[in-house]
Amino acid sequence: MSKPENFKHVSYSWDDAHAATLDPVGRLVYRSNILGADQRITNTGGGNTSSKLIEKDPLTGGDVEVLWVKGSGGDLRTSKRENFSSLYQDKLIGLQGPYAARADKGLKSPAEDEMVGMYSHTTFNLNPRPSSIDTPLHSFLSGKHVDHMHPNAIISIAASKNCQQLTKEIFSGEMDYVPWMRPGFELGLAMQEIEKANPGVKAIMMGQHGFISWDDDEKVCYIRTLEFIEKAAQYIEDKYQAKGGDAKAFGGQKYQTLPEAERRAAFAKILPWLRGQVSQQKRFIGTIQDDDKILRFVNSADAPRLAELGTSCPDHFLRTKIKPLYVDWNPQTEDAAALKSKLAAGLEQYRKDYATYYNNCKHSNSPAQRDPNPTVVLIPGLGMIAWGKDKSESRVTAEFYNCAVEVMRGAEAIDEYIALPQQEAFDIEYWLLEEAKLQRMPAEKELARQVIIVIGAGSGIGKETAHRLVKEGAHIVCVDLNEDAAKATAKEITDKYGLGIGVAGSGVSDCGPAIGLAANITDRASIRAMLDQVALAYGGFDHIAVTAGIFVPSDTTGHIPDDKWALTFNINVTGSYFVADEAAKTWKEQGLKGNLVLTTSANAAVAKKGSLAYDTSKAAANHLVRELAIELSPLVRVNGVAPATVVQGSAMFPRDRVIGSLAKYDISYTDDEATESLVSKLAQFYADRTLTKAPITPADQAEAYFLLITNRLSKTTGQVITVDGGLHEAFLR
Repeated sequence: MSKPENFKHVSYSWDDAHAATLDPVGRLVYRSNILGADQRITNTGGGNTSSKLIEKDPLTGGDVEVLWVKGSGGDLRTSKRENFSSLYQDKLIGLQGPYAARADKGLKSPAEDEMVGMYSHTTFNLNPRPSSIDTPLHSFLSGKHVDHMHPNAIISIAASKNCQQLTKEIFSGEMDYVPWMRPGFELGLAMQEIEKANPGVKAIMMGQHGFISWDDDEKVCYIRTLEFIEKAAQYIEDKYQAKGGDAKAFGGQKYQTLPEAERRAAFAKILPWLRGQVSQQKRFIGTIQDDDKILRFVNSADAPRLAELGTSCPDHFLRTKIKPLYVDWNPQTEDAAALKSKLAAGLEQYRKDYATYYNNCKHSNSPAQRDPNPTVVLIPGLGMIAWGKDKSESRVTAEFYNCAVEVMRGAEAIDEYIALPQQEAFDIEYWLLEEAKLQRMPAEKELARQVIIVIGAGSGIGKETAHRLVKEGAHIVCVDLNEDAAKATAKEITDKYGLGIGVAGSGVSDCGPAIGLAANITDRASIRAMLDQVALAYGGFDHIAVTAGIFVPSDTTGHIPDDKWALTFNINVTGSYFVADEAAKTWKEQGLKGNLVLTTSANAAVAKKGSLAYDTSKAAANHLVRELAIELSPLVRVNGVAPATVVQGSAMFPRDRVIGSLAKYDISYTDDEATESLVSKLAQFYADRTLTKAPITPADQAEAYFLLITNRLSKTTGQVITVDGGLHEAFLR
């Protein structure tokens, strides 16, 4: 067995001391996690692991062999115990009898598909985790511990024209070979026969797919898995370097990479338009990748040929589709207008090609054609754009095409890359079992697939609004003048909801469902820079909520300095206009309907002493809502929320203002009284002036922003919703 220090192309992570603290299922989870943590071993969501363990049967109390195997839809890197199915091993083996008796058995047969439904009858101890389609592969092999991985190095061999010959040459008979077969019962039976015919074999190369290895010792199984990948990777690298390495990769470089600043600027300019084009059926979230490896590919002479062939591993093309859209744009001689024109033509042709692929390959019972837009777009000089239903899926899509590129690099270094035949690819993509899995998925949340910018998200109403919107599936861009505060709110969201399982993405696009950015809304350039960052992170945006505002307390005469008057209008009125005006450019490029919600105030309708600048600025903001509703229609609905007397959690009520207000209204307090107590007193005073007699909280306001951003009021624009507890002085007049 290899020593840890001998591995150069994979990471050896087994810790005997830690493993000794775990029970047998815990060690399976541990083995899975450390295998999944190394992208050179397997991709996100790809591959599976198993252990055959002796358990106490809850029905008989006797010992019974149980197959614990990663369940359907799991990810090795992030899996926990609950992500594994547990099945009676003898009952799984017993399924071979009724299957053999079926007259309609065979690869891709109804009988084979129906066997998947039988796995649930073998469930041990009422485990609710659905079984993987790969369960027979693990059950029918003799090894107590089995690893099925999708390493780029192995798939490079599996996707080579002379795969079987290369497998013999590279692994000297230690690994056998099975030609491409769709995962399922028949593949499990084929592997069982291979092992019976060659008992010394401990691994099988799966044509176009990956490999599987096993042993009766779990640590040996882990090391064996690494050894096979290491041997494959070293063989490829030796051949690759002998052929000239990076300089000669993919036929050499045809185009040159644009400098990073130019790349990101070009991406920011084209992404919202492109998002609108690919989101004609359902909205997509984007991820960009412009690292050296993807640029080496998109700039190469062979990129058009290889991209057209499509991907090989079924895990890859389920997200990357049958092929990417490659745009033959010359970054050195052509401009952005030419890029948009070529993208438009490419998208049109891609949709036609996809329809042809579907019509040529469909069966009488195939599901209806799915969205014909590409999920991967390749642009010389710039890199890759990947699309998915959410940020995590778009990052996984990008990761999978990164893997596909590495597979093509390896296959071309040692032989000739071949893709999965289109009919086989179709039969995976439109497999009725896959369709059934899609149909079982829970309905998408109300704000799924949408990106919402919340300006002022660092505190108060903005922070609360960000948390309210993300609960409904939205991606949230937290924006604040205070960048640290914006990032803190974004971190609260990602800490609660996770970053997702995707791991790809360059720069700001390497993010989760929320990010924090800085912007000064009184500065157009700052707003534009922020919106461009949003494009790079998610591909564009859908809605904006402006909760930022300022209240400058007056002196004892009821006045504020002239410069503070100007500042009040700059932030409360002009800033909202700047945001709307800059965002409108992006909304028009996208062509997707959106919402803009501004913050006004109940004070806009109530004249009183001591807040002249604030009240008149909010009155102007009220009318700005109406003007912008006209200007941005019909693409964007514009509405406002008019809060009042929000003391608790509001950044506009620091301790000194609270004390000043308590003194103004002759409410008793002490100088050493806790701020929370002071705030509570003032909040209740304000509440007692309303009709509902209840303090107004940021959460009350957030509900109004949520309502206006959703489609629940889809025919409402140019309106202001007041959330003030019922101040009759502010009633419409």
